[in-house]
Amino acid sequence: MRMTFFFLPSLAYGAKAVLRNLWLTLVLSLSLVSGAAFAQPITILALGDSLTAGYGLPEGDGLVPQLNAWLDAQGLEATVVNAGVSGDTTAGGLSRLDWSLTPEVDAMIVLLGGNDVLRALPPASSRANLEGILQGAARHDLPVLLIGMKAPSNYGAAYQTAFDGMYPDLAAQYGAQLVPDYFAPLGTPTDSANLAQYMQSDGIHPNKAGVAKIVESLGPQVQSFIATLP
Repeated sequence: MRMTFFFLPSLAYGAKAVLRNLWLTLVLSLSLVSGAAFAQPITILALGDSLTAGYGLPEGDGLVPQLNAWLDAQGLEATVVNAGVSGDTTAGGLSRLDWSLTPEVDAMIVLLGGNDVLRALPPASSRANLEGILQGAARHDLPVLLIGMKAPSNYGAAYQTAFDGMYPDLAAQYGAQLVPDYFAPLGTPTDSANLAQYMQSDGIHPNKAGVAKIVESLGPQVQSFIATLP
């Protein structure tokens, strides 16, 4: 009886130790798993105009929805937030920058300048506005993917050189990742027959197929951008 009495407490103590170790292991494992499972995805603000907003397209067919679908297909924990406003110039983007940058934003895509060209605004003004946007991003410690546009040749060589050159210049100056030309995946402007199949009837905005072709090229560049984020 004494042996039985002595053995039972010993067994109870050993069992408690084993259970305690198992419990600690389980808690640690759950913490690691839950940390991975509930990690917040990267939030990227897409600051732009109608090209970003998805003008003329059904919901789900615009740039941001198609890009998010592409990122999801790659298994990337990232969400692009649509901050596109149709008709916006670089000045408009700059004016709404600060209130667009909520605490959840981890990085930015900037796609502006198309309406500046349509209105023949001075490239120096567009450049100053884009620089203000990049400076604002720097103040918030936000990396930027800057997407360039191209000016038509009918404005003259000086205008075209100044406008086209501001994107690589500013990207280099502020350490932004550069996509030189948003429309490049659709072909050159001189190849109008091929380009038409990817454009809406206004000849300015890409259709669903055009956006898909742009995302096919842009997606990997956004993916590499995401890989650089802290």
